[in-house]
Amino acid sequence: MTQPNQRDAEAHSQRGIDLLAAGNAAEAAHCFREAITADPAHFESHHGLIRALRDSGRFEQSVAAALALTALTPADPLAHTALSISLQQAGHVPEAETAAARARILEWKIQLQSPQQQDMAS
Repeated sequence: MTQPNQRDAEAHSQRGIDLLAAGNAAEAAHCFREAITADPAHFESHHGLIRALRDSGRFEQSVAAALALTALTPADPLAHTALSISLQQAGHVPEAETAAARARILEWKIQLQSPQQQDMAS
């Protein structure tokens, strides 16, 4: 197994972001995939891939990419929000609502655990 290469992941991800901004979602998806290959835990690249796939109309692939991200970061509300958006655009509305609810619950858990919230309760 090869070591993750954060620098390559960052470079590919930045190229993907630039391509998304230029309206080239298909090529951006390729760059984000290269970034994920360089560093599978580079969650920003996963988010970029999900967006690029949605922007290029590949909604089912976007759902699959979002599911991979939720497996990588199961406690991240943004991952579940990305899944919800992808599911909705793919026409899976009940599943999208479930993912959105999961994102809200995770966000509430984070808020309840924050020191600021604990200080306010005192």
